[in-house]
Amino acid sequence: MNIAFSPCPNDTFVFHAWVHGLIPDAPELTVTYADIDITNHLAARREGPEVLKISYAALPWVLSDYALLPCGGALGRGCGPLVLTAGDAASGNQSSSPAAEDPARLSGRTVAVPSERSTAYLLFRLWAAQQVPGGVGKIVVMPFHQIMPAVRDGQVDAGLVIHEARFTYPTYGLRLMTDLGQWWEQDTGLPIPLGAIIARRHLDPGALAGWTRSSVEYAWAHPQASREYVMRHAQEMDAAVAQSHIDLYVNEFTANLGEDGFAAVASLLGRASEKGLVPEFDLALLRS
Repeated sequence: MNIAFSPCPNDTFVFHAWVHGLIPDAPELTVTYADIDITNHLAARREGPEVLKISYAALPWVLSDYALLPCGGALGRGCGPLVLTAGDAASGNQSSSPAAEDPARLSGRTVAVPSERSTAYLLFRLWAAQQVPGGVGKIVVMPFHQIMPAVRDGQVDAGLVIHEARFTYPTYGLRLMTDLGQWWEQDTGLPIPLGAIIARRHLDPGALAGWTRSSVEYAWAHPQASREYVMRHAQEMDAAVAQSHIDLYVNEFTANLGEDGFAAVASLLGRASEKGLVPEFDLALLRS
């Protein structure tokens, strides 16, 4: 069976056991490691593998062909995307200031984002509609690991970052404009839906969910077993940052979305559909 997910520590931690044949009766996996922007578009073009990790924001384009699995993905609290701007290189000041935190600074500016169909970008659009007078200017799509250097080097005015950037952005001399996860949680009271695991509808989603959940549970029960695999794919990340990444993004919702998880996904995509940011779709497909 073919599967595609990112080389980020949360994904490699979650799928380590299944990839390495440690889940009884689960089919052998052939893995494609790909940036989320790539998997989002693979699924939308119906050229993707049988199982993929995509952004929750991309679901409206693919739910007719792919079912959402209720486990394996990334959803939680305190783990949302960040909007970053450059620090004051002259003074060496990397801390937030009133000017840096003013969303009006983004009016007409260029912002780098990791994918036009990412949950991060969808949250950004919902936030910017409220907070940025006249809207931002140009949006530039970049692989997420290129965004912070681009902001630091002045290639873009701000960057929308995800994953381990939450822990490393000060080392690039960047400062926080806003935490979109904090904004979302305050606005809705719900967790943030980031990455989803989907599978082709002609397969058995119950069996796939069972194997995925077993892989999650194996990872928790044997946390050292996946260390070499995680670090091999961690893109120059040190072990402490990789573990912080796993601790943040692999949580109760990874094992089971539950009612709060499904409510968060429905709220995000329902709002986006009402504003014309995603295609209209039947919300009932999220559970079928």
